[in-house]
Amino acid sequence: EDISLHARIMAIADVFDAVSQKRCYRDAMTLDQSFNIIEKGAGTDFDPHLARLFLEARDEVAKLVHEKIIYK
Repeated sequence: EDISLHARIMAIADVFDAVSQKRCYRDAMTLDQSFNIIEKGAGTDFDPHLARLFLEARDEVAKLVHEKIIYK
């Protein structure tokens, strides 16, 4: 809780984006793998409440990821 709410939200978004998107040095992980990273990090790497909310929005997040890939 010493870390601001905005930073805790960004931590989840940043890691998810980093692992779920192709980079010049590696391929993207699958969405299942990307969500598993957030799930495993809940309570240690990520705020557990925010991680749970993110995971509960899985379908919506997946839809947004697919739209981003289609419209690049």
